Amino acid sequence: MSEARRGRPCPLCEEPMQHRHCKYVCPEHGVVYDCSDTFW
Repeated sequence: MSEARRGRPCPLCEEPMQHRHCKYVCPEHGVVYDCSDTFW
């Protein structure tokens, strides 16, 4: 069972980001946003 799921597109490259715990992770750029980013 995977903890990751597809999410919003990365603002840098448009790849679908994975949502893990409290972070959005781009496969190319690493962590892009986390839950403390209120602008997302």
